[in-house]
Amino acid sequence: MKIAMIGTGYVGLVSGVCFAELGFETVCIDKQADKIDGLERGVMPIYEHGLEEMVARNFAAGRISFSTDLAGSVADADAVFIAVGTPSDVDGRPDLSAVYAAAREIANAVTGYTVVVNKSTVPVGTGAEVARVIHETNPDADVDVASNPEFLREGQAIGDFMNPDRVLLGVPSPRAGQVLQTIYQPLKDQGAPVIETVRESAEIAKYAANSFLATKITFINQVADLCERAGADVDDVAQAIGLDPRIGSSFLKAGPGYGGSCFPKDTRGFASVARDYGSDQEVVDAVIEANENRKYRMAERIVDAGGGDLRGKTVAVLGLTFKPDTDDMRASPSLVIVPELQRHGAKVRAYCPGGMGNASEMLEGVDFCDGKEDAAHNADVVVVLTDWAEFKQMDLVQIGQRARGNTLIDLRNLFDPQQVLDAGFTYFSVGRPASQAMQGSDLGAIEDMPRFAAAGE
Repeated sequence: MKIAMIGTGYVGLVSGVCFAELGFETVCIDKQADKIDGLERGVMPIYEHGLEEMVARNFAAGRISFSTDLAGSVADADAVFIAVGTPSDVDGRPDLSAVYAAAREIANAVTGYTVVVNKSTVPVGTGAEVARVIHETNPDADVDVASNPEFLREGQAIGDFMNPDRVLLGVPSPRAGQVLQTIYQPLKDQGAPVIETVRESAEIAKYAANSFLATKITFINQVADLCERAGADVDDVAQAIGLDPRIGSSFLKAGPGYGGSCFPKDTRGFASVARDYGSDQEVVDAVIEANENRKYRMAERIVDAGGGDLRGKTVAVLGLTFKPDTDDMRASPSLVIVPELQRHGAKVRAYCPGGMGNASEMLEGVDFCDGKEDAAHNADVVVVLTDWAEFKQMDLVQIGQRARGNTLIDLRNLFDPQQVLDAGFTYFSVGRPASQAMQGSDLGAIEDMPRFAAAGE
């Protein structure tokens, strides 16, 4: 069985190399010749733990190849996966032009029975439209169009593919189901649940899953605000409710709001498509608004902790990607928070273990530094924005010696408060009883707000 994967982004490249790892002959296709050339030389277009080694191993074994020739690559494939981008337009609707363009090219290239599989995140009804486009372009094409949404977390994508908590197949016919069941048989043999359903259910399930997880994040962030007001600890609250099996402990970590390539796009896409069907998703609409507001409120928190006026002050920002172990800057809270700090007059020095290249193209006027100690040099305020393991293990005394001020703002609750106080910092975290709970300009002066104070204050 031969597999063609159209698109070499997170989903396409990871899925393609994992299919090769399972033993299938796989070709990954992309129109960008420089990406294909780089992949053939072992240069990865994305940062994902273990990806470079897995690509090298399967490329050497001849199980994976890379090409710009869609027609030639698709011609003898048993299954063709579409894994192209579906960015949001200004109204939140996914742009499906790349999906339909791929469908038209596939239609003119397939020979014999072929299963075309939407792996891109698409709204309900897209599979039916892709089938219409293919058969309109080539009425003789012997093709079924299926849905096989991905559930991969950036930074853990290979593990999620090879050891999935479920594989979801939305198929229009038993024949298509048999092909996909064969492809995923190696994972079934390992005990992975494989759910076969109608195409529309699979399409909705992807959007619904990400919207629900985004809701959990937004919910615990709002609980954190209440904890700060009431003298509670959000970490304890999250543990208490997360032990309920009906709730679960994942995605209950308070912070500066969700970001990345999936949650912002998929929540907006889910809400907009639902409106098209006359089924408004009021909960998801509220989540989208609350998450956007969260980022600005975290910027306000930093400004207020810095004394309310950052003119002439330096802020060290540690972590720029939306999460650790990725280079992805898309919709990262830093893209709101850093410009807001600059708007309030701050000079920003920043360091991120994995995102410096992408960040330098998306953030202007920032001094990008070689390490966390360099970023902290002469800083009046140090902000931990992304929870990279490197930051959790850093020497706070050394950071304090490099900084000019003694304010540490931890938006990920990485540290034990006493550890920070012992290093000489005034400490602000999220949702803890003695942390500062800045929620807007109506909250009064900073002197009236609770905080962790450095020894001697």
